[in-house]
Amino acid sequence: MTNTSTITRLAALAAPALLSLALLALPRPGLAQDAAGGAADDQGPLRIEISGGQVEPMPLAVVPFFDEGGAGDLADQIRQVVAADLTGTDLFREIAQAAQVARPEGFDDPVAYPDWRAVNAEALVLGAVSVKDDAVTVKFRLFDVFAGQPLGDGMQFDAPREGWRRVAHKVADQVYARITGETAYFDSRVAFVSETGPKDARRKRIGIMDYDGANPLWVTDDSALVVSPRFSPDGQRLVYTSLAGGMPEIMLMDLDRVQARPLRTEAGTMSFAPAFSPDGRWIVYSREKGGNTDIWQMDVATGAERPLVETAAIETSPGFSPDGRQIVFESDQSGSQQIYVMPADGSGEPTRISFGEGSYGTPAWSPKGDLVAFTNQQGDKFHIGVMRPDGTEEKMLTESFLDEGPSWAPNGRVVMFTRQTPGGDGTPRLHSVDVTGRNMRPLDIEGAASDPDWGPLLP
Repeated sequence: MTNTSTITRLAALAAPALLSLALLALPRPGLAQDAAGGAADDQGPLRIEISGGQVEPMPLAVVPFFDEGGAGDLADQIRQVVAADLTGTDLFREIAQAAQVARPEGFDDPVAYPDWRAVNAEALVLGAVSVKDDAVTVKFRLFDVFAGQPLGDGMQFDAPREGWRRVAHKVADQVYARITGETAYFDSRVAFVSETGPKDARRKRIGIMDYDGANPLWVTDDSALVVSPRFSPDGQRLVYTSLAGGMPEIMLMDLDRVQARPLRTEAGTMSFAPAFSPDGRWIVYSREKGGNTDIWQMDVATGAERPLVETAAIETSPGFSPDGRQIVFESDQSGSQQIYVMPADGSGEPTRISFGEGSYGTPAWSPKGDLVAFTNQQGDKFHIGVMRPDGTEEKMLTESFLDEGPSWAPNGRVVMFTRQTPGGDGTPRLHSVDVTGRNMRPLDIEGAASDPDWGPLLP
């Protein structure tokens, strides 16, 4: 069931921000950098190498953004989001504002590199904000302090004022990408299940929020149980499982209109745990009939469906590889729940890839294709782990009373999952962890939440 008042809010807030955000590269300003300090000849390009498991955070100065007209407090709010995005990765350490003694007096002023080196800043972010009517303009420039030169061109972002957080994420994305060499992930959304009420009578509704937990918008109400939201590859549609009709069935939602319809399957069957193919044409899902659960595939446009995996065992939690050629799923055909891969066209036999201690489930293929994340249970402990798609190089990232349901950031760097606290009043919360196992942290979101699905980077 859909909450009509929420439909209005989502359309009014999200759609303009998605459609009207514009990027405009500024010409490189003629900074008097040599006169202000000169380049350090022995320095290479500024870069954080994050292939290893241990990284010393890079000292970064994000100076107060200049108000170039009408911005007021918004200039500082945008600066704070940029700084929080970058330091939240644990790859950057912010230079305290009290130590920023060499701030330029204007966005185009020369940078005093020696003064910034004196406080050990390695990177410097300058920004400026202006607001006219309902539009906000944000400019930024990034500097390699030790090389004494800009790191890439300055850029300008124009957007509706209500889209200011997206602009801040865009700025942080640019800084992150230029310094790490990786695709960023800050300007992205997460679908999740919000939970209220006692543990034995949860009420659930599906929300969509910024990656950092801000701006939650509800796309269903809590009148019926809803679980397993999954974005389409373009982020414009959502599939999920609903029990509104008394039996699990898969719903397809157009997020622009916040309207959902059921994807019908054969009468007398239950369908659940859907996931889109990388081209958005297909979904794979679990279908239960007569007490047995198998993996099926459906053409979203026509509703034509066919089985991919049919055995006497229970198969569920299917998902595609990023190239669409394989699927990964969990099955108990070996006697305990384990992870299998097989060709997405249904040819060939499933190959088991999990052979460690305990049971494995909820596999999720990374966007890079190099890893599969999973839930592992060993005794009374749960873990989120990763392994290569051939089952090698298994590594556990977390351990707790109950961790489950990993979902990847768009760049494959971070995994988000659900952590349940023990006891009768135990509560699920969303957490994230770097793929190296570093930087585990709870998501800043009010109330209980579970079952995250991290959507694509927004355009």
